[in-house]
Amino acid sequence: MEMQKNNPLHGITLEQILLFLVENKGWNYLGEEVNINCFKINPTIKSSLTFLRKTPWARAKVESLYLYVLRKSKEK
Repeated sequence: MEMQKNNPLHGITLEQILLFLVENKGWNYLGEEVNINCFKINPTIKSSLTFLRKTPWARAKVESLYLYVLRKSKEK
């Protein structure tokens, strides 16, 4: 576990990341930043999680966006 101490995503689930982004930025923002249909057409947490778990590139983009939004919110 020593390797994980500097990993800001350690201990945070994909669902927590998605809920944070939706609550703080909304589905429209997610759809603009990560161009995938599950954020644009009738978005739900469940359908988005299903897609993101199967699609590594999309998950990586969402995780990166989460870190960016988190960093920006701490700067305020």
